[in-house]
Amino acid sequence: MPTNKRSKYRGSRTCGGGTHKNRRGAGNRGGRGRAGINAHHFVKWYKEMGGPVFGKNGFCNQIATVVTAIDVGSLDQIVPSLLAQGIAKQEGDTVVINAADMGIMKVLGSGKVTKKINISASAFSETAKAKIEKMGGKALVA
Repeated sequence: MPTNKRSKYRGSRTCGGGTHKNRRGAGNRGGRGRAGINAHHFVKWYKEMGGPVFGKNGFCNQIATVVTAIDVGSLDQIVPSLLAQGIAKQEGDTVVINAADMGIMKVLGSGKVTKKINISASAFSETAKAKIEKMGGKALVA
């Protein structure tokens, strides 16, 4: 008695695949890839892709740049941990932060600023600049 399928089919011509005409090419499995997706591969695409996906739409902008950003409110909240890690420095009553050290390019204006902060970044939104300067800090474009 064979112990596994490999040895079970040793010496047989079709290895359990029916007649010798079966298991030949892509026609035996209904086409290559997504061929026949609107007909006989219905269940497969419905399970995998969640619905009909025919043709192409939209475009991919090849020159788009990814800008990493942070809100000034969340930056204000993480000041104690930045000071503990040595990313930010305390100079008197002002906290000095270089956003490039954290990999951040732009500072956005959502949230509250409760501390006097000097931030240097590549770009600032108008609201972020206004909130930082309202508390007596500086928004330095580096």
